[in-house]
Amino acid sequence: MKKLLISPSQMNLSDADNSLYQNILKLVPDISLNLMAVKVENHPKDFAGWCEELLDVCQNRINFALLEDKQLPIVKKMAQQLQQALTIQQLKMLRIAPWPVLATFINNKAEQLGLNEQLALIHYVSSIKAQPLEKMIEEDKLAYAGKHTANHDPSVYQFDVEWFCSTKAAKAFHLALTECPHKLDSALSHIPLEGDISYEQYAAFISEYLAAFVDLDDDKATLAPATRLLAMRRPDFFITLSQAKLELLSQALGVVKLNNRDFQRYWDDVLMTVHTMPWFQSSLPESEQEQTLWHIKALLPSLFFYSDLQQAENSNYLKLLNKPKRASATGNLNKGQKRGKDSAEILVDRALTAEDIPEHIKNMRDSIVAEVVKGRSVNETIALMRTIFG
Repeated sequence: MKKLLISPSQMNLSDADNSLYQNILKLVPDISLNLMAVKVENHPKDFAGWCEELLDVCQNRINFALLEDKQLPIVKKMAQQLQQALTIQQLKMLRIAPWPVLATFINNKAEQLGLNEQLALIHYVSSIKAQPLEKMIEEDKLAYAGKHTANHDPSVYQFDVEWFCSTKAAKAFHLALTECPHKLDSALSHIPLEGDISYEQYAAFISEYLAAFVDLDDDKATLAPATRLLAMRRPDFFITLSQAKLELLSQALGVVKLNNRDFQRYWDDVLMTVHTMPWFQSSLPESEQEQTLWHIKALLPSLFFYSDLQQAENSNYLKLLNKPKRASATGNLNKGQKRGKDSAEILVDRALTAEDIPEHIKNMRDSIVAEVVKGRSVNETIALMRTIFG
């Protein structure tokens, strides 16, 4: 363990990486005996590998039964700092990585990234993004905007809509989305659905996006939700940002930290920097799987933030899908939140297009819609009809 702890001092660390290393070392004295009890055979020669090895020690190999209560927060803090350092190393790799290196990294970590679920979200949004926000049902609008609710029926929304930047904490943004979606539509209309995007088009979007907040009680128009709208419209061009990730991304790109209202620097320092990277400028790959990633390449930096299996397993989609169904006093299943009839009709009609739905079940559409309006899930209602009517 001692050899592992001191090995970064023999690496050619940048000033920024050395600062990260020193901050981690400051935590060692309080848990040194516990760390020394862990046998270490792997001694990476690079800082990213070192972070990964020590993080595994903190999460899986240290004997938690021997830790005092006051030591637990120290181990947790060390793990958090190692995760942040690892994120920065992975993001810095993007500066020089060619496309094959990028694709290999993503495919190797597909399970812990919840990659299939993330791609399912993008596929779904691509099928609705030509429709104005104002005309979307509430569930689709929030899927586009990045806020998961109990009404996102897991039989229809087979993904967590908060991948690629959650906006659930952006109260002003969701107020604008509710009160004046037509203004956000007007802003998005400046961004073409395909082809080149100019700075003038982006500036026109920002002008109208900011204007959408002027008449609201809370006029705090922030950058992160804007990047979510832009990235869902053009995932091949716009990068999603969140307040929590601004500092780490700024460090990795070597730019002064952005704040959540830096609309100009988002274009200048983030987009224009990433767009010059080798992997971003690569030609369309031959592999069909890699082509899927290439078409959403501006979203790929999001996959280089630290992740583990727990993150994938904690998706809102899986939580709803696996939520225990409790019996009520009358023996019926508890129902979820009520939903509007328009939403229920659209969700039911989508479900009834499945090839395995028999004709007599399709003929019960109105009855199914009525149950879904009351709060029962689409899948549950159709399953109930199958059970009763065969």
